This record gives sequence, C-alpha cells and structure tokens, in this order.
Amino acid sequence: MELLKTIALFTLVGISVILLTPLAVLAIILYFAGFRRAMSFCTYKIAQGWAWTFIRLVGCRLTVEGREHIIKEGGLCFVSNHGSIFDILLILALAGRPVGFIAKQELAWIPLLNMWILLLGGLFIDRRHTRRSIKRAIETIEAGIRRINAGGAMIIFPEGTRSRGRGLLPFKPGALKLATQAGAPINPLSITGSDEVFEKTGRIRAAPVRVVFGEPFYTADLSAEDRRKRLPDQVRERIAQGLAAGDTPEG
Repeated sequence: MELLKTIALFTLVGISVILLTPLAVLAIILYFAGFRRAMSFCTYKIAQGWAWTFIRLVGCRLTVEGREHIIKEGGLCFVSNHGSIFDILLILALAGRPVGFIAKQELAWIPLLNMWILLLGGLFIDRRHTRRSIKRAIETIEAGIRRINAGGAMIIFPEGTRSRGRGLLPFKPGALKLATQAGAPINPLSITGSDEVFEKTGRIRAAPVRVVFGEPFYTADLSAEDRRKRLPDQVRERIAQGLAAGDTPEG
C-alpha cells in the first residue's frame, strides 16, 4: 500500500508541475515587465497551496509551534535541520512569507522544476571543489545576500546534507555566512519526523511531524568573532532544543 501511495504521489507531483507551467511562464513575463513584488507574492501563494495539498495527501499528523516567532517583513534567514526532502514542502506551507532556498546545481538541469525554483527566489550552487566551482559558489552566496538585503527570505540547511534520521549533524563551516554577511536576523527551525515520512524507508508514510519555530537571533550588531564562533553554536543549540521538544511524547 505504501509503495502504491509513493508512486501515485510522485506521479501527481510531476503532473502538477507540468500543469502549473503556464502560470510559471506568465509569472516570468510579468516579473520582467516590472511586476516583481506582485509576482513574488503570487508565486509564493501558488507554491504554498501546492505544498499544503501534498502535505494533506501524505496524511501526516502535523504539529506546529512558535509561528509567532516568524519575522514577517524585511530580510531574513530561516536556519533549519534537514532530515528529508519533505522539509521543503513543510517550509513552503508554514513560512508565512515567500522564501527561497539554495539548491544543488544538478536541479538546474531538470526542466520545469528549475523554473519554479528560480521563481520562488531559489539559487543553484555548485558544490564541487574545483576553482571554477568555488568561484560560482561565492557568486551564488553573493546573489543570496542581495536578495536578503532587498527584503527577501532564504532558507539555510547548515548540515549541508539530509540527515535521514541520524539526528542533528554538525554544521558546515561558514554555513551561516548568508545570514551574517547580510546582517539578517535568523529564525531557527526544528523539524522532527520528516525522515519517517519518506527518507527512512524510501516510501511515503503518514508519520507524525512536528515543526518548531524558535525565537530569532539578530546578527546585525554582533562582532565578527561572535558571528564566526558563538552564533553557530547558539543557533544549533536552539534547533536541538526544538528537536528535543518534538521528541517529547504528548501528554
């Protein structure tokens, strides 16, 4: 049954992306015609509705805490643990504002999907370690900083990869640079159970999921040393606290 559900939902994802493509093309035209803010909001609302549709089809029992901590306006970085590809749907549905994310370069070659990633404010990064790739990665980070400085929101997964049930992994060095170089506030985000939905078995299951938005950190007035040394530990600790809350049985 889970296998059939997985096949059906991934098929629906593909079909829905194709059916929504005319809207994406129209959004691109209007974006370059000068309606950038309006198109950003409309694209986000489409993505939010799409995400909620598939969350409900999955049937997971979703608990959300701390949405009052989300900073609604101005440049912002959400910083989250990353257990599953399902996390992207959760963030699109719950962030309450347009949010882009940095995707691996390989996704830029997937037709239609690449267009939606760009429309949502996403960026592609080449994670290889050649000189040319490192230069492109720096340019991607700079583009993200410009987006944040213009009042946009980005999501950072500082572990650098999906944990797939292995707990909160160490943060990659410099993982918070997108936030600190933009002087942007950080909304920590803890997601528990998303790996049970898909990553653990490779099949979609209606597992319980808890999403906790933590109190924000403000980076603009931090010293360079605090940004480099103390802030990553503090953000990681707050995410860990949210994960621990998600592991607590409900009474």
